[in-house]
Amino acid sequence: MSDKLKLFTIILVAAVLFVLTNALFVVSQTEQAIVLQFGQPMRVIQDAGLKIKVPFIQNVVFYDKRLLNLDPPALEVVLNDKKRLDVDSFTRYQIIDPLKFYKTVRTEEQARSKLEEIVNSSLRKVLGKITLQDLLSQQRTKIMKDISSAVKVDAEQIGVKVADVRIRRADLPIEVLQAINARMKSEREREAKEFRGEGQQLSQQIKSQADKESTIIIAEAEKKAQIIRGNGDKEAIEIWNNAAGIDPEFYAYYRSLEAYKNSMANGDTSLVLSPTSEFFEFFSKTPHSGK
Repeated sequence: MSDKLKLFTIILVAAVLFVLTNALFVVSQTEQAIVLQFGQPMRVIQDAGLKIKVPFIQNVVFYDKRLLNLDPPALEVVLNDKKRLDVDSFTRYQIIDPLKFYKTVRTEEQARSKLEEIVNSSLRKVLGKITLQDLLSQQRTKIMKDISSAVKVDAEQIGVKVADVRIRRADLPIEVLQAINARMKSEREREAKEFRGEGQQLSQQIKSQADKESTIIIAEAEKKAQIIRGNGDKEAIEIWNNAAGIDPEFYAYYRSLEAYKNSMANGDTSLVLSPTSEFFEFFSKTPHSGK
């Protein structure tokens, strides 16, 4: 009997422990819970500690009560001025009504999917009424408040409180950026071509003006040279005339010497002249003969 009693006691203790294991549960500081009975919510537990439920009949679902982050993929939005933007946003939210949360979305994964739809819808709705210039101006703060307000109202329907919605980055789509870069490149090339053409035109004008001024300067210099040369020739003739008038015989003698020198300058030249010709007039005279 003692062995049977011992076995019965062990079985009883094990059964009690098993029942207690299924009856007791712990809610941590970062959690909140809903006790369900056959899928129907029975009570909401938001304070931490050891709790009890009806074993095997009731079960518990837990939800995080801390601030959670939602980081959805970038969304393409068309603005009021038909500009397209890839908007990268993030949202911080908190489950504040576990019962409503359970009845509407049940799981946190489904809640994130629903909240992503709400955020994207609000972004399209608000940004669709503004222009790119508005988004880049001081109106940005008001725009973000409008988006947050719209998200908060819709998020309350699933038991979620949205703490903040922010746009981290808003970029033009890659194909638009490529088109803009191509257009900017084309415009810069056109401007460079215009500047180059204007430079060539200005260069031609400067060169033409320089050539004109050079021609004028050369013409004026040649004119002055001709005048100076003419004046020099005139003065030379006057000097020669004066010299010839003072001593005609010496002048004739000097001119004959110049003729002799010029005729003999080329060694290959041969002259056949009579000794009594006028060309050799001064060869037959002595310095003191006077003949």
